[in-house]
Amino acid sequence: MSMLTNTLGRYFAGRFMVAALGVFASIFLLLVLVDYIEMVRRTSGLASASALMVAETSLFRVPQLLEKLTPFCVLIGAMTCYLALSRKLELVVARAAGVSAWQFISPTLACAIALGVFATTVYNPLSSNLRELSKRMEAEMFGGASGGGLHDASGFWINQVTDDGQAIINAALSEQQGVRLTGLTVFRFDPDSRFRERIEAREAALEDGRWLFKGVRRFTLDNPPVEQETFVLPTSLTPAQVQNSFSTPETVSFWQLPDYIRSSESSGFATAGYRLQYHKLIAQPFLLAAMVMLAASVSLRFFRFGGVQKMVLSGVGSGFLLYVLSKVTEDLSKAELMNPIAAAWLPVCVGGLTGFLVLLHQEDG
Repeated sequence: MSMLTNTLGRYFAGRFMVAALGVFASIFLLLVLVDYIEMVRRTSGLASASALMVAETSLFRVPQLLEKLTPFCVLIGAMTCYLALSRKLELVVARAAGVSAWQFISPTLACAIALGVFATTVYNPLSSNLRELSKRMEAEMFGGASGGGLHDASGFWINQVTDDGQAIINAALSEQQGVRLTGLTVFRFDPDSRFRERIEAREAALEDGRWLFKGVRRFTLDNPPVEQETFVLPTSLTPAQVQNSFSTPETVSFWQLPDYIRSSESSGFATAGYRLQYHKLIAQPFLLAAMVMLAASVSLRFFRFGGVQKMVLSGVGSGFLLYVLSKVTEDLSKAELMNPIAAAWLPVCVGGLTGFLVLLHQEDG
């Protein structure tokens, strides 16, 4: 415990935090640049898209993308930190003073767990809210364009059946997990499954028992197109049903997941993906600690012994294999072939035990 609070422990923890946050900031800037270039390409023909608005949209989209790379940021940051300490012989001095590897790893582990708690409880809800803001800004930019239509037959789909017949709704963009839609095309059929009309709308909102469309153009087989400011389409869908169709587990924040899982279960929807996401977020602090263990197992070798490049490559390779394992367990869990708790914690256990055993062999073997 003294190693976590003394000067040397704070020094090791500070070096790790600077390295990890430096990697995080570098990848963030790179992703913002790439996403901004892609958004400029997509909005090049839109008069409503200013350069500042496009930049803000990219800035709000990237945090959720970067959240998936947080374990690799910690892995690379820890490797960078330990390799720099080893190259400057600071680890040699620490060992000569009687400090074992377990002692100067413990401050880094504590920082990794603290970063994981922050990422789960603060960064995840923030990235989800920013993602919703980016969707709203995208809706403003693309709302003036000809939304819907057969040429845009992609994005989000939902089907509803009422006493009035069937309606198939396609939306280019979704906000609030499907409660607000932009760029819509609706294909309506009568109770006998005969085509009735096609509706194009700028936006729509789900209200109590109805969809309220705005900026509407209606097409039928026998009459010319009719433009309307608003149009009401009755529905039996509830917000929970729509959210289950339009949302993904990554777009629901950590604090909303328990209520979302309960409401989906009561509506009879599958919740395996959302349970997995919830347990992955709970396990995230320990996953970051496991990444530190992996980084330490390949980065504590002294430069004068040689083979540092091979050790670094082995660390990157082990991180990649751990990522593959997490994707396999994630797919198995979403297919309900594996318990979500086991799928979320298996990569943590494998990574942590691998790093621990390698360090144990190097230090005490």
